[in-house]
Parts: sequence; structure tokens; C-alpha cells
Amino acid sequence: MAQQLPYSSPLSYYSTSKGRHISLTSRNGLLLLVALLVILGVFLPWARSPLFLFPNRTSSSSLPTNWRNYSLAEAAKFVAKDGTVIVCTVSYPFLPFLNNWLISVSRQKHQDKVLVIAEDYATLYKVNNKWPGHAVLVPPALSSQTAHKFGSKGFFNFTSRRPQHLLQLLELGYNVMYNDVDMVWLQDPFQYLQGSHDAYFTDDRTRIKPLDHSHCLPPPDRNGVTYICSCMIFLRPNNGAKLLMKKWIDELHAGSKAYEGNDQPAFNWALNKTAHQLDLYLLPQAAFPTGGLYFKNKTWVEETKGKHVIVHNNYIIGYNNKMKRFHDFGLWLVDDHAFESPLGKLE
Repeated sequence: MAQQLPYSSPLSYYSTSKGRHISLTSRNGLLLLVALLVILGVFLPWARSPLFLFPNRTSSSSLPTNWRNYSLAEAAKFVAKDGTVIVCTVSYPFLPFLNNWLISVSRQKHQDKVLVIAEDYATLYKVNNKWPGHAVLVPPALSSQTAHKFGSKGFFNFTSRRPQHLLQLLELGYNVMYNDVDMVWLQDPFQYLQGSHDAYFTDDRTRIKPLDHSHCLPPPDRNGVTYICSCMIFLRPNNGAKLLMKKWIDELHAGSKAYEGNDQPAFNWALNKTAHQLDLYLLPQAAFPTGGLYFKNKTWVEETKGKHVIVHNNYIIGYNNKMKRFHDFGLWLVDDHAFESPLGKLE
């Protein structure tokens, strides 16, 4: 016959090692209860913090004490995984969008590769305080007070440095993915980056393509231009990708007046002028739709359901308008899922 254990009431704890009851209403029981509550009170908030959920792979002793001295080369070495870095450029007003994007990246298990290129010191310190080592500032710093509107001079100053950052990372030998932070990942995009092409990119036009469309650079329109998006790019560290970045920089400098407010036309001219020297790859429209298609064509979205990988919240101007649209489509993740981001909840 099995040995019968002594009866234990809901308000008592039975210790098999001591063979006696400890009542939770007794002095020892109350002390035990208080100790458990203290341990839970200390541990649980820490366990939900970003540093617990997303621990650093390198000890803090290897990081600088002054983030102003942290170089792009040091930052890339710290975050790179399998020779790849995922880059975004962010100014302080867009930290909520950064956090929203990071939640979606974390859901695909690629957050460790992310490097935030801060455009102001407020962003540099905020990100590195929450997530040490994952932000760097390449001088000069811009003003942290304004959320620059698309087409403004401030927006151009913000985006026109992008090819310089990307070129430097390529020169350091890394594969580089660039994303704007008004994007949300729904699936893992790396499954579409197979092969050894120099550059991968998306078409920003809203005209619907067949699912088996060509992956070549689209032909120019009647005005002789293409409309490739400069907000989602993947580059391999070879001569072709470096040539494309150098040509983009040249185009920006040569046409600074014409391009003021938008660096994308310069990117398209660079693509068209170097296409014969590069191995280019146009990503599938169904997987990487422009905002003018995804948010405005319900029929197409339903027909391509399950194929969407990265959604871009473009074809809309204004910080609040972008945020509202994400809310309306269930893609504003920050309010309910902040702890899925390495930055946690931003105050």
C-alpha cells in the first residue's frame, strides 16, 4: 500500500525534508510568504525588461563609455551576425516608429543584426541606454526637434546621407539590408534574398504585376525614369553594389537642387546608369508591396493574402497620418506589444 501523506490545508505548506507543516498564518509561514513576494517583485519586472528578453552577446566592458566615440566600424562589428547588418536611420521624433518596426523584426528573430544610425544625440543615447551598442551616430548630428516631412529640406538632409553610410558598411565587408522604419515585417524577408545578386530592391509603382513578373530592373516610363523605392534595399559587399552607392552619391551631389527634398530620384538615375554593370534583382511585388497598393487596393490584398512580407507605409505624408493608418490596419504594435521590442516601452 502506498504511504499516505499527511493532510495539508490550503493555508499550510508540508516540508517532506523536515516532516512537519508550516502554516502560512504562522510567523514562519508569513516570513516565507513575504520572502516569495519580494523575490517575485524584484525578478518579474527585470524578466520583462528588454535586457532580459534580448541579452547582449558581448560584455558591456567591450563597449565605449562615451557613445560619441563609438564608430560605425565598431558598431557594425558588434551587431553583425553571419556577415549581415540590418540598418535604419532614425531621428528622435520617429522613435515610436522605430519601436514598432523593431517589434516586427524581433518576431522574425533578426533583431540582433539591427544597427540604428542615429541622426541626433538624443536618439543615440536613448537607444543605447535601452539597448547598448545598437546605435551609432555618424557626425554631423542633425536637430532632434523636428519630424521632417517627406519632400522637405530637412527630410533630404536626413536621407541624403544614406548611401554614404551604406557604402561604408559595404567597404567593411558586410551584407547590408536597409529599411525605413515606417515598415512592418509580416514574414522573414531573408528567404527572398537568395543568390548572389549585387542589389535587391522593390518597385514603388502601384500598377499590379503578375505574380511571376520579371526580376529585372523595370523599363523606364515615357519620361525615361524608373520608380524604384530607396527605402528597402539589400546589398552584397562586392564591386557592383559599391559602384551603385558611389553613383547614388554622385547623383545627389550633381543634382542637389533638383533632388532637394527627396533622394529617391537620384537612386533611380544611379540604377539606370549602372544597370549594365550590375547584377540587379527586383523583389516580388506581392511580398514587398508599396503602400499605395497594400493600403488602397483591398481586392489585390485579398488575392495575395499570405504572400506579404514587408509592408511599407508610404504614399501618405505626415507623421500622424502614418500612425493613424497603421492603427487602422492593425499594424501599430507598440501600444500592446512594446516588450517584444529590444527597446521595451518608451516613456
